[in-house]
Amino acid sequence: MFEGFARVWTPVILARSLGDRPVGVVLAGERVVLFRDRHGGVGALVDRCPHRGVKLSLGRVTPDGHLECPFHAWQFDRSGAATLVPLNPDAKRDNLTATALPAREIGGLVWVHTAPGAHAPSEPLVPDGLTRPDCARTFLSVEWKAHWTRAMENMLDSPHVPFVHARTIGRFVRPLLRPGSRMDITWEETPYGGRTGSTLDGREAGGASLDFYAPNMMVLHIPVPEKVFRMHAIAVPVDDTCVRMIVVGARSFARLSILNPLFNRQNLKIVREDQAVVESSDPPRVPAQGGERSVRTDRATLRFRKYYLDTLAESSA
Repeated sequence: MFEGFARVWTPVILARSLGDRPVGVVLAGERVVLFRDRHGGVGALVDRCPHRGVKLSLGRVTPDGHLECPFHAWQFDRSGAATLVPLNPDAKRDNLTATALPAREIGGLVWVHTAPGAHAPSEPLVPDGLTRPDCARTFLSVEWKAHWTRAMENMLDSPHVPFVHARTIGRFVRPLLRPGSRMDITWEETPYGGRTGSTLDGREAGGASLDFYAPNMMVLHIPVPEKVFRMHAIAVPVDDTCVRMIVVGARSFARLSILNPLFNRQNLKIVREDQAVVESSDPPRVPAQGGERSVRTDRATLRFRKYYLDTLAESSA
């Protein structure tokens, strides 16, 4: 269960996508159904009825906030407990539970912990750019035909920016390049994962820095004097051939909602530039150490690769 991505918190979908109907998603190869109870709280169950294995996501949410199976109308609450088994008043409902997963709604995103059980051993580590009250936020969700590890490495890879993004964010760095230019990559371990930065010929290349929030989030700090401007990119595993890219922008300026489409249009353009390249990766999943040729400027991506191979690659719940 959740092979290669077990026992971690991850955003799964945009919170605005979850209304009064259940939503079925695939997370790291496992079918999951998300729904809201009558108070608006988020529930997550393995999308498989314990009775006959049908998709709970094909059912409905009852007025009292329980998830009803479409086959025999069994009902389950957020903890997975069976609250109703029609035509069987004598059923021992304690033995008829669905498999629950811990779920939270934070920063406009629905988060799920990839291990069964009503309670997780920890809480999500959430960048403050997702929750700061002084910031406006934009939300974008697209899918790539790629393994999530390739997408995550791409988000931590500064050296590709002046080339892949020459017409967008890379246009600020491209003019600084010379035939003998040297880029140096820094990496600092942090409680949430790591922070990486870069210099070009001994000078800051635009002044931006990247935070890696394990297991699958990048936060780009874009320098704007006395302002907050950040991009959050989350590589959500769907299966071995698909990743859902969630991009959340946060800004403490130009906060009018009418401007959000303009920011999102630029974000989508950047994401599409990355997509065209990352989808061509062969093999689709990052290989074991030494499986590809690496150089000094791969420092940040190699740190992620070590984290993945040591911590997640062989995990299951």
